[in-house]
Amino acid sequence: MDAFSRSWAALRAAVAELPDEDFARPSGCAGWLVRDLVCHLIIDAQDVLITLVTPAGTEPTRDAVTYWDIAEKPPTGDDPLDALIVRLAAAYEEPWLLKFHLDDVGSAAGRAAELADPALRVATRDVVLTADDYLRAYVLEWTLHHLDLIAHLPDAADPPAEGLSGARELLEKIAGAAFPPSFSDKDALLVGTGRRAPSEAEKSELGELAAKLPLVLG
Repeated sequence: MDAFSRSWAALRAAVAELPDEDFARPSGCAGWLVRDLVCHLIIDAQDVLITLVTPAGTEPTRDAVTYWDIAEKPPTGDDPLDALIVRLAAAYEEPWLLKFHLDDVGSAAGRAAELADPALRVATRDVVLTADDYLRAYVLEWTLHHLDLIAHLPDAADPPAEGLSGARELLEKIAGAAFPPSFSDKDALLVGTGRRAPSEAEKSELGELAAKLPLVLG
């Protein structure tokens, strides 16, 4: 719960601190500008709110690791839902409106997470998992999108160290293997999810794990 709150608060603060001109810069998500990514975060916050008030009456079918589906190819931005995000973001017209909506809905999602019973079973995407596992999965989501947000913003702050290490640990469990100790948490996440191509030296260090990468999470 604490890791979720810290990673989410840091991501929202990073958005709040962006100057208007940065909203028109590319993000780390293919086909999306920073404004598009922020619009996606608003929808993510809505999903968190919906999920935490959708209790399930059955046993969990997934946990924080198996919550993630692995796609065969990285997103290109051409998916209909991805294209919808671009249109929605453009409809905001002014960056302050995106900031306001994210702060409004995002704060509510953060409070809902703090109030949630970790053992509560919740339903989302036709699966059931505990609130604790759901929120732990979202630490990975927030951390990766924080990296996406600052991909072309060299002066922006990195995600919290706790979020980076927790996200790396979860990604290693998804991969079924650990990244080399020489990889920083940030590099493990970027390379592991295909956000950055590994160098030849890194490929050599990755060994058999290189064949499993990138892990395209969905």
